[in-house]
Amino acid sequence: MINVTEIRALNIAAAASTKRPLHLSAASGLVCVGSTIYVVADDELHLGVFSKNSPDPGRLVRLFEGVLPDKKAARKRMKPDLEALTLVPAFENFPHGALLALGSGSRPNRGRVALVALDRDGTVLGPPRELDMSPILRPLHEAFDELNIEGAVIIGDELRLFQRGNKGQANNAIISYSVWQVLAALQSAKTDPIRPSAINRISLGYIAGVPFCLTDATALANGDMVFCAVAEDTENAYRDGPCIGAAIGIVSHDGQLLGMEQLDRPHKVEGISAHENGDRLDILLVTDPDDAEISAVLLSASIVR
Repeated sequence: MINVTEIRALNIAAAASTKRPLHLSAASGLVCVGSTIYVVADDELHLGVFSKNSPDPGRLVRLFEGVLPDKKAARKRMKPDLEALTLVPAFENFPHGALLALGSGSRPNRGRVALVALDRDGTVLGPPRELDMSPILRPLHEAFDELNIEGAVIIGDELRLFQRGNKGQANNAIISYSVWQVLAALQSAKTDPIRPSAINRISLGYIAGVPFCLTDATALANGDMVFCAVAEDTENAYRDGPCIGAAIGIVSHDGQLLGMEQLDRPHKVEGISAHENGDRLDILLVTDPDDAEISAVLLSASIVR
């Protein structure tokens, strides 16, 4: 078992509306840049920004225009479902890199991308660019009956997307592309569909009849990938269910499962970041409690490779 420690609640100084609580409640993706922690939440139009060095409340940076309903069912129908966040290295008009936030693609309104430029110190620079995932989504809907993109990493010139299965279809997969082809297509007004260069399906096992399914990943220096996974008792990619288990694992650069170990408690972890310290990986995780009144939390753990 991997022991986890709660670091902080993801409280924010000001919410998107006066009716929303002063915290993120559905954290779903995590990237650390220097001392800054960036978090996407699947029921928000904003990016959460927190400091590693301070317990002070974070702030929101708007990614998409508009207003989401406050009522749970209506908000679930209309949310962009941002589930994946990754750091893009410097390219073209982004000399200091960018954050790439992607929707899950599980519904027609969940196929938007936000590209957020960063300054030399890793802070957000200027307004984000809203992009359309259609060029990559059309082929993926052919490959997966229930598409649900939950993680993204960039390794060299490759973008890897992480498909999350469910109890009805335990169809976990790592999907590979040329990152530069994808970025060019996302920023183009017209483009042909982009098919992945590879789809590597992966089984993570079961607990009490419920499959472990991928919820996020991050890249290591050698090209291996650290992932988090949960066993959520739900039959499809839309409905939530009780989380009965959670785990951290490592997949090799070529998609082979190298190992996986459960967390000591069934936190619904949906975002992960890793810092390499010799043979030890210092892990940060964020949670999605599936309840707007409960704050997502930042957790820490350590594993040995």
